[in-house]
Amino acid sequence: MVKHLENAKDFDDIVAKGYILVDFYTEWCGPCKMLAPILEEIDYMDVLKVDADKYTDLAMKFGIMSVPTLCFYKDGLLMQKEIGYRTPEEIKDIYKKISEN
Repeated sequence: MVKHLENAKDFDDIVAKGYILVDFYTEWCGPCKMLAPILEEIDYMDVLKVDADKYTDLAMKFGIMSVPTLCFYKDGLLMQKEIGYRTPEEIKDIYKKISEN
């Protein structure tokens, strides 16, 4: 399920439980647009989309310098951070890796 962040205060609560993929993106980013339909197809973890232009404080807090940046969370802990476009297979491989730990 893909959800768009609506309030920065909700971020910690959203990533606190389970496996969450946070997609820091912008509306003008070409690779972000290419990644969007891939994220819509993910059914093995929730996806939270965070507009880095809208939530600049969050982007700075997490050191987001490029978009897209994918942050993989497990029960509130950042397990892995990937910068740039990723294929469906790469995303699934990262999920498998973090779910085994």
